[in-house]
Amino acid sequence: MDRYANDIRKAIHDCSERGLYAAAKWAADFLLNISPNEQPPPSHLPSSSSAGFQTSTPRHSMSSRQSLSFADDSNMLTEEDIHVNDDLFALEEDLYIAARETYNAKEFEKAAFILRGCKSPKARFLCVYSKFLASEKEALDNWMYRKGSRTHDEKPINQTLPDLLTALSDVNNTEASNSRNEKDPFLLFLKGVIFGALRRRAEATECLILSVNAYPWNWSCWLQLAAMIEDPEEWNNLQQHLPEHPVTKMLSLKIMIEFNAPPETLDESVNELSEMFPHSLFVRSQKALLAYHHKDFEEAEAIFDSILAVDPFRIDNLDIFANILYVQQSRAKLSDLAQRFIRTDKDRPEVCGNYYSLRCEHEKAVKYFKRAVQLDPTHLAAWTLMGHEYIEMKNPNAAIEAYRRAIDVNRKDYRAWFGLGKTYELLDMTQYALHYYQRAAALRPYDSRMWIALAGCYKTLTKWNEAIDCMKRAQLCADSSETNHYVFLASLYDKIGDRATAAMYHRRCVEICEKQGKHLGEYSKSCVFAAEYEINLAVMRGPGTSRLDIEEPDLLRAKRLLEPVASSNVEDAPAANDLLRKLKSLGIH
Repeated sequence: MDRYANDIRKAIHDCSERGLYAAAKWAADFLLNISPNEQPPPSHLPSSSSAGFQTSTPRHSMSSRQSLSFADDSNMLTEEDIHVNDDLFALEEDLYIAARETYNAKEFEKAAFILRGCKSPKARFLCVYSKFLASEKEALDNWMYRKGSRTHDEKPINQTLPDLLTALSDVNNTEASNSRNEKDPFLLFLKGVIFGALRRRAEATECLILSVNAYPWNWSCWLQLAAMIEDPEEWNNLQQHLPEHPVTKMLSLKIMIEFNAPPETLDESVNELSEMFPHSLFVRSQKALLAYHHKDFEEAEAIFDSILAVDPFRIDNLDIFANILYVQQSRAKLSDLAQRFIRTDKDRPEVCGNYYSLRCEHEKAVKYFKRAVQLDPTHLAAWTLMGHEYIEMKNPNAAIEAYRRAIDVNRKDYRAWFGLGKTYELLDMTQYALHYYQRAAALRPYDSRMWIALAGCYKTLTKWNEAIDCMKRAQLCADSSETNHYVFLASLYDKIGDRATAAMYHRRCVEICEKQGKHLGEYSKSCVFAAEYEINLAVMRGPGTSRLDIEEPDLLRAKRLLEPVASSNVEDAPAANDLLRKLKSLGIH
């Protein structure tokens, strides 16, 4: 870890200089998590241009990987480029300092105006980035103003993006100057952001890959690259073009968690990172997310507790922790968490939303989730949780709108797709529900809930075989002691007339329930069905016959299943007594 410390310090400096405060904060948090005994003394931090954009380890050779037209050494800054950039920045440094302070005051248009004629890559980055932030804010304000009108678009539209691309390669610059700008990793990152906003994914991905190869510690660039990835296959194809670097492994883990990779693969990745960075809270939080996605809520809660013990003010993934406490019904702990963070950071209202949701005060929960998305329209969890609250409030139209907004933020999040399926199922629009459940299952194939929901839709549509296939897939993902799956499968086989298989699943349900010591009322129907099947077999075979086309009935097993039910006060007791009388008529006493 110590060999990366100076690189991380430099990344904090470089990102802060360019106003990339989220990336700088991420790097700073990472630096703090290095064990004090492992930190080398800070070395002198040269300017970003004089040091070039190199890491402490050589960049991974591309020769052993599939070649890319845009991923070769010709795209790296040369020593001559670095010296020229230094000289240019020295002439513009005063303008840059004034513009950066203006930028810090959130006067983005003025900052861009100050830097309008600058040539150095650092100044051009801050100039165009300021224009981008100003135009994004204007687009959002216009969108909010038109909300509810006929001209209201589904999402904010920034009309100035093509002009910003042109500004990145100013026609007034010389060819050599534009060539240097095209190699600057931060300008490549900004170009990738703009291409991404224009939905030109291929060009965005190309620029972002070039940027992370040249400067791996810009976490904002990695997150932007992750946003471009639409499926696991695409990510697998891209990995060969990325640098051999710890941040590559971190992003890989994050993406694999998003795409619900097999647990064994994820465990291996998180263990490898934990060995590399044993004190990193970021790595520990990824481990908590892994436990959360595998529904090991107790483990996830314990990890988040350990993280907050080290850093009580850490707000990253706070919404996930609040959701875990909600699922665990930890009302007191969730209340304490909400009160603590609403005091220290009023811009984290989603925690309070979970708290009021747990108290079934759904209107208050919606109020806090609305505030969360007003502060950050890309807050995925807040949109999704707001949809859940609207479902509780019996407001399906508002729920659909909230879920759709969540999908606009991240099409890879299964919860919004699943929420849409649930909403349309409640509206008896089964074909729509089926479509959205299929999208959710494609994103989360190892989650039995997705397949059970699909089976329910197919059952409603009387597509029994499809429903059976989905339930069998659900069984592969679920705990083998889950009896509801067996009962559901039994009912489906009963619908297609396969009572033998249906009885087999009912017997399995009885065995598990008896082993777990469950109340008889939970499985009495399975006892009656399985026993009735044996009795009907005996009746079909007839007395004194041995028909080979009908299996041998086990009437003693039928009696053993019926007697506890008949002697109890459960709902199925009368039916059990009737079947016992039939058994007596067949000679079983």
